[in-house]
Amino acid sequence: MQQRTSQRELTEKLYGYLAEDEDARVCKDIPDEACNAQPKAFVFHLIALSMTKLGDALVSARLVLPWMLSALGAPAAFISALVPLRESLALLPQLVIAQQLRETPVRKWFWVVGSLGQAVALLGMLLSVIGLRGSALGWAVVLLLTLFSVARGVCSVASKDVQGKTVSKTRRGRLSGLAATIAGSLSVVTALVVLFAPQLMSTTASEGSTLLFAALLGLGCLLWLGAAFVYAQIPEVPGATSGGGNALVEALKSLQLLWRDRAFGQFVLTRALLVSSAFAIPYIVVMIQRSGDSSLTSLGGLMLASGLAGMLAGRFWGRWSDVASHHVMAAAAAIAVVDMGLVLALFLWAPEWLAMQWVAGGAIFIAAVAHHGARVGRKTYLVDMATQENRAAYTAVSNTAIGIVLLLGIALGAVDAYWGVEIVLVVLMALGSIAALRALALANVQKQ
Repeated sequence: MQQRTSQRELTEKLYGYLAEDEDARVCKDIPDEACNAQPKAFVFHLIALSMTKLGDALVSARLVLPWMLSALGAPAAFISALVPLRESLALLPQLVIAQQLRETPVRKWFWVVGSLGQAVALLGMLLSVIGLRGSALGWAVVLLLTLFSVARGVCSVASKDVQGKTVSKTRRGRLSGLAATIAGSLSVVTALVVLFAPQLMSTTASEGSTLLFAALLGLGCLLWLGAAFVYAQIPEVPGATSGGGNALVEALKSLQLLWRDRAFGQFVLTRALLVSSAFAIPYIVVMIQRSGDSSLTSLGGLMLASGLAGMLAGRFWGRWSDVASHHVMAAAAAIAVVDMGLVLALFLWAPEWLAMQWVAGGAIFIAAVAHHGARVGRKTYLVDMATQENRAAYTAVSNTAIGIVLLLGIALGAVDAYWGVEIVLVVLMALGSIAALRALALANVQKQ
C-alpha cells in the first residue's frame, strides 16, 4: 500500500513538471472520472509513445529499410515500394477499424494488440536479414512491412481516441512534443553508435551490415513489446458504444464527414497538402547524394540529423500546438518550403556547397524539424477539434483520405523519371505554400 502511494506521488510530481500542471489540474474535454487518473495516463502515454517513436527512427521506411535492402542485395523494385506501403497501409484500413473500436468500451487493448503486431513483424524481418538475401529478402521485408503497417493503423486510431479520453485538452500537444523530444534524444545516441559501429566491428562489410541491421530490428522489436506492456497500464474509463452496425457500411457513411462537416473537410484538405513536407525529405537526400559524396549522406549521419531535429524541436512544437496548432502547421509548411527552395538553388547553381557536410546536415535537419512540426500540429488539431463521440470517426476518415493521397504520391517517381528531381521539388514547394496559407485560415480549435 505504501509503495503504491509513493509511486502515485512520484507520478503526480513527474506529471506536474512535464505538463506544467502543478497548481490546478486542467481537465478539459475528458470524462470527470478520468481527471484524477490523468497524471498516470499522461506519464504512461509519454513512455509508450517515446518508445514507439524511437522504434520508428530505428526502422524508418524512408531511411533504414531502403539502406538495408540495398546493402544486402535486394532489387530496387522492392526499395521503391517501401514508403508507399508503410504510409498508405497504416492509414487506409482505419475506417473499418474505427467502427470496431467504436463498439468496444475500453479501446486501449486495440493499441496493445497493434503494438504486439508490429513487434512480430520486426522479429520476422530480423530473421529474414539473418537468413535471406536478394529477392527473397525483398519479398519477406515487403510482406512483413504490410503486417507492420496495418498493425500501425490500429494503433493510430486507438491512440487518438484513448488520448482524448485520458489527457486533457491543452496538454495533448505537450505530450506529443515531449515524446518526440525524448525519442529524438535517444535517436541521437543510437545514430552515434551507428556512425562508429563500422569502426568497432572486426568483421567483413557484409557481416557488419547484417549485424548492424539485425541489432536495429531487434531493438525495435523490444521497444514495441515494452510499449505494449506500458500502454496496458493506462487507466481508461469505458466510452460510448453507440452507432454500431456493419463495419464497411458505417465506414462508407463516415466518409460523408468530408463534405458535410465543413471545418473537418478544410482540415483534411490542409493535411493532404502538408504531406509535401514528408515527401520532400527523400528527394532532398537524393539531391545531396547527386551533388557529391558527403559523409552526412551515410545512414548514421542521416539518423543523427533527424534525431537532433526531434530532440530540439519536439517540445517547442508541442507547446505551441496547445495554443494554436493551426499556426504550427502553417509555420512547418513555410519552413519546409524555404528549405526546399534553398536546397534546389544549391543543387542547380552550387552543388559543391550542397555536398559539404555542414550544409547537407543542415538541410536534412531543417526538413526534419518542419516534418515534426507538421505531424505534431495536425495531430493536436485533430484531437482537439473532435469530441469524444466523433474522435475515432474523424481520425479514421482523415487517415483514409491521406492514405489515398500518399498512394498518389507514387506519381512523383514518374515526374522524377521524366522531368527530373528539380521539378519534383518545385511541385512540392507549390503544395507546401498552399498548405501554409490554408492552415492560417483554419479556426483556432484550442480556444473553442
